[in-house]
Amino acid sequence: MIEVTDAALRRSAGEGMDAFIKVFTDAYKNKIGDVWTAETMSLLTGEQHSLLAYQIFRDEIMEGGFCQLIQNGYGGYIFTNPFAKVMRLWEIGDLSKLVYAARKIYDENREDLERERTDEEFMAMYEQYEAFDDLEDEFLEKEEGYTAMVAGYVDEHLDLFAKIV
Repeated sequence: MIEVTDAALRRSAGEGMDAFIKVFTDAYKNKIGDVWTAETMSLLTGEQHSLLAYQIFRDEIMEGGFCQLIQNGYGGYIFTNPFAKVMRLWEIGDLSKLVYAARKIYDENREDLERERTDEEFMAMYEQYEAFDDLEDEFLEKEEGYTAMVAGYVDEHLDLFAKIV
């Protein structure tokens, strides 16, 4: 089991919910060496993958939206894994619905969304895929609440996410 220190959790709790989550996800990234292969990915549990997926999703949407998330290679990790279903199971239903809505756009345009692009072509994606705009806006409006709910779930189920030492 991946370990995190109680001291790191206490310190992060004072910095905010996103910092609390990051203590766990940094430990996961350290464990897999930030190498995404079948072998390294099997080192994480389903719950750990879901938390890592949330952190990646949050960071990518906050910085550059769905186009950036997909262009950075995370489309499959977010949309073809049970991330949306897990958010519903963690009782974050609005986020689950948002991810399912984005997945519909992703599925319909996957080949084009994932193709290699120049910087100019990448910037043009934001106009081409305006269908993501409302979903991005909704996430940005509700991000703080979503992050608090995810952190709350983790806090209530610590043993599923790491061994606290």
